[in-house]
Amino acid sequence: MTFDAIAREATVVLCAGTGGVGKTTIAAALGVRAAAEGRRVAVITVDPARRLADAVGIPLSNRPQPIDGPWPGELSAMMLDAKATFDDLVVREAGSDEQARHILDNRLYQNLSGVLSGTQEFMANEKLFELHQSGEFDLIVVDTPPTRNALDFLEAPEKLVGFLDGKLMRLLFPRTIRRAVNAGLRLMLRQVSSVVGARIVEDGEAFLRAFQGMEDGFRQRAKQVTGLLSDSGTTVLLVTTPRRESIAETRWFAEQVLARGMRIGGLVVNRSHPSFSDRPVTELSELSAQHSEGPLGAAFAALVDAQTTVEAERTAVAELSALVAGAPVVEVPLLPHDVRDMEGVETIARHLR
Repeated sequence: MTFDAIAREATVVLCAGTGGVGKTTIAAALGVRAAAEGRRVAVITVDPARRLADAVGIPLSNRPQPIDGPWPGELSAMMLDAKATFDDLVVREAGSDEQARHILDNRLYQNLSGVLSGTQEFMANEKLFELHQSGEFDLIVVDTPPTRNALDFLEAPEKLVGFLDGKLMRLLFPRTIRRAVNAGLRLMLRQVSSVVGARIVEDGEAFLRAFQGMEDGFRQRAKQVTGLLSDSGTTVLLVTTPRRESIAETRWFAEQVLARGMRIGGLVVNRSHPSFSDRPVTELSELSAQHSEGPLGAAFAALVDAQTTVEAERTAVAELSALVAGAPVVEVPLLPHDVRDMEGVETIARHLR
């Protein structure tokens, strides 16, 4: 598969890499490439930083916002709002408007729904699944968090299923006793209330009552998201710089992805230094020594330094390329300025071929 094929055929692309390697820019650039192929594309950023909004030049929300440009397809972008996505999920899975209102109005839910561990990652999956199911887009490109958190993104649906099938949920929501809280748990809550305060316990008990019956819907939804992540149309696009520390972190993440049976569709080496000579560094060093006393000495010395950097980068990239053998590798050159607008994104897009 080539990058052209990814832009034309993939249905979900997860852009992953360490922090600061340009994932957001590459995700937006891939969106531009696909829109140039006439496809309907949505780019989602999970990172709360506003890099994507700054690049596309329009305010972004939890809903895809269309971006005008010289492409025959359609390009939209959005920035994940985990709390709003969680609210939408509650409304959709609740058995009635009244049940949804009880949950959304619950103080415990309001305080915890945006900060609970794993919420951001699972809601990113939920938004991805929601957009995919809508049928409005041919391709969804996800700008994932840095690699360590991106792994949480991939594991979030399975962790939710594990939690819902765990002992705690069986205690809170016994299948054979459809009362909000059984007698044993009531006793425990009374003891807890003496420590943390009765109001917190009351809020928690009310939340459990309101949530009861929805766990099966959440479980099924998480399994559907897992299916989408493992679908043949879903691929991971690794983004790195040629620096060794970035390569090493990307290699670790690639191993995790491959161990999960997911497909790596391509590797983008961003901010690569250009080569100014086909000659090896050893030969250039000899020429530099020969002309050390003349006007060409400084020029050859600078060329030696530049090519030494290029060769070191190529060696580091070759090790990673071998791990993802068969996936296309594209080097995006180091630009003279940062990418801060759509013109810069389109420049990057021209290299993704």
